[in-house]
Amino acid sequence: MKNYSPENLSSDFVARYEAFVQSVGPGSMLRMAPTPSGFLHRGNLLNFYLNWHAARSKGARLLLRIDDLDADRKRPEYVAGIFETLHHAGFDWDIGPGTGMTDTACCVADFEACWSQHHRIDLYNELLARLRDTGLLFACRKSRKDIAAAGGVYPPDFREQGLSLDDPDVAWRIRTAGLDPTMQDFVVRRRDGIPAYQVASVADDLHFGVTHIIRGEDLEPSTRAQIWLAGLLGETVFGKIRFLHHPLLRNERGEKLSKSAGDGIRRNYSP
Repeated sequence: MKNYSPENLSSDFVARYEAFVQSVGPGSMLRMAPTPSGFLHRGNLLNFYLNWHAARSKGARLLLRIDDLDADRKRPEYVAGIFETLHHAGFDWDIGPGTGMTDTACCVADFEACWSQHHRIDLYNELLARLRDTGLLFACRKSRKDIAAAGGVYPPDFREQGLSLDDPDVAWRIRTAGLDPTMQDFVVRRRDGIPAYQVASVADDLHFGVTHIIRGEDLEPSTRAQIWLAGLLGETVFGKIRFLHHPLLRNERGEKLSKSAGDGIRRNYSP
């Protein structure tokens, strides 16, 4: 196992991590959930290590879940790069694509045949239907540019666009104002009809029985949104998931590492 343990993390986080690990047991399920939108970077490796170490030190199970709903950003070399990086770093997992395999091509084939999120689209659409039944969804054609021009916070008057949820080319957003002041009206279904990340992540974590999640501190808003969504639907099991948010690794300019910015580690793989 190569040394991808956390370095230069605060003593406060180390203490919180150690306490988190103590809550893990043989019946627990943790996960690694990379996206194939670029080559993985050192920040991804830190996240993998924290989840892997917590699982392996307590006899828990570890799931590999590759979040590939965003087909526009997915590339075959990025999918392959996930397995190459995991193998090179010495990480293993108990459930998910390529479990027990060492050949990258076989791992990729197993992922596409059995584990892609597109195989679970019915699961996500079922959750969307339940959200629609709450009466809190509304149709939206506003772009990120429109929201930025409005000050970066989704304005309440954007809810009244005179659109139907059944119209083509509309996103579905959910009304959160007055329910949770920390959240905006976020997207639950994209304009192309694909379930949004928050919905798919909640559905997958419930489906696979995840009990503990370690993710970057940049995903704290997602954690709040997902807990709120699950509570809205009466999914009390999700409310029992233990979360821990770790500090982000940054580049020499002080910016968080990003796959899209070219901070990824490319492996020697040709599909």
